[in-house]
Amino acid sequence: MTEDGSLFDGDERVRQLECVGDRLTDTDYFDLTAWIGSNHPDRVGLPFAYALAVDIDNLGALGLAMKTAPRLRDTLERAERYFRLLTDTVSYQLDEGAEPALFILRRQTSEHPALHLRNECALCGFGRVFKQFVGPDLSYDLVTFRHAAPGPIARYEDFFGAPVHFSAERNSIAIRSDMLDLPTRLGDAAVSRFLTEHLDAELGAVTSPDSLERALAEHLSEALSNGIPKATNVARALGMSERTLYRRLSESGQTYQEVLESTQRSLAERLLSQPAFSIPDIAFLTGFSEQSSFNRAFKRWVGQTPGAYRRATSPVA
Repeated sequence: MTEDGSLFDGDERVRQLECVGDRLTDTDYFDLTAWIGSNHPDRVGLPFAYALAVDIDNLGALGLAMKTAPRLRDTLERAERYFRLLTDTVSYQLDEGAEPALFILRRQTSEHPALHLRNECALCGFGRVFKQFVGPDLSYDLVTFRHAAPGPIARYEDFFGAPVHFSAERNSIAIRSDMLDLPTRLGDAAVSRFLTEHLDAELGAVTSPDSLERALAEHLSEALSNGIPKATNVARALGMSERTLYRRLSESGQTYQEVLESTQRSLAERLLSQPAFSIPDIAFLTGFSEQSSFNRAFKRWVGQTPGAYRRATSPVA
């Protein structure tokens, strides 16, 4: 791809992409991903080929910080905190709340057909890179994808060396805590610390109020089915401290609670327009443990109960 966004296959220009600075727009990025998937002769094998082509050194300071992190856990924490320096369409979370721990991919953008392929490529890439960093002792317990399997699951299990489930609750790699404690081959605490200080400075420079609010809303939309997420966990998934999250929201005239309730309301209104979702389902998906609590909150937001809102906004037969 040239600097003006022209994409060439040999001498033939096959697509023209829109660049904003040194980044692609979300639309072009996902449309390109979908185009590659539809034109590749082996859709199932494409994420594996991508993973084999990944060179962590091309990620600059982030790649070096991940590679020199002392333990695998530190590597995953670097990816969790700083990956949004590369893209604001996805974030990663290391959840050690249960055994095994989960390295979770979270969507930070609107739905798009290309996300299935992107998510497979991302987890395949990380799955291979982590084993490069640690060596043959590293193994995974389970890999899951939210979408339906595009082909034989056995090929994915051969690649990861672990069971792979599709149509699951989340996109994730399950890793036992003893695996997270494994040392990395090139671990150097001093070098990694120096690089993370550099990344902290970069992260502070690229986070605008608009992009933060959008990323926060997208993260909350996906996380609410597990209950109301704590601000400290959300901030960590977005690559910042809880204090920084509160400060940056305050600078744009927002609070965490306001963005949370706005996200709950938008998600509830969208789901109420879809007859396939019952009101108890919608209460659960918007973070409420009881339908009665959801009913009260929704009436406070829009002045109607969820049932009345659904009837009023349903198309007339």
